[in-house]
Amino acid sequence: MVSKKEPVSIRDLALMGLFSAILLGVQLAFAFLPNIELVSLLTILYTLHLRYRALPVIYVFVLLEGLVFGFGIWWIMYLYIWAILFAATMLIQKNQSLVGWAMLSGGFGLCFGALGSIPYIFLSGPQAAFAWFVAGIPFDIAHGVGNFVVCLALFKPLHYLLGRMICARAV
Repeated sequence: MVSKKEPVSIRDLALMGLFSAILLGVQLAFAFLPNIELVSLLTILYTLHLRYRALPVIYVFVLLEGLVFGFGIWWIMYLYIWAILFAATMLIQKNQSLVGWAMLSGGFGLCFGALGSIPYIFLSGPQAAFAWFVAGIPFDIAHGVGNFVVCLALFKPLHYLLGRMICARAV
């Protein structure tokens, strides 16, 4: 499931649906913890394993998030913010360092508020976007640290399990 040119099989579609559901499930399961989440790590791992087929997984997740929580300004941000993490992962996909992946995940968490303030520039003006960003800095710091630690702890085992899941063949 790594080539853009291969046709999408029923198995691939089922896995992509499952992976989208897992993203939503872990988002909901960890919602009680402020800015501790697995979505960033899973997005990185899905991108590494699925490559371009991770994009439908990401956008089904974004659609599900909108259906569960409503389609607000935050949802506009989700339309591009996860694609940015996908693109960053694709750029450094040859990285072999666990710390490198943790830095990507942590850096993404630190930048989340800045990236999320972009819709406010157009909807409320630059001052509102700046105020929204500044108000969220403590949360972005917690998000970055949380992403870094979660990635350090779970990247290798989840990378292994995901590889086994994707490569498993029915008998």
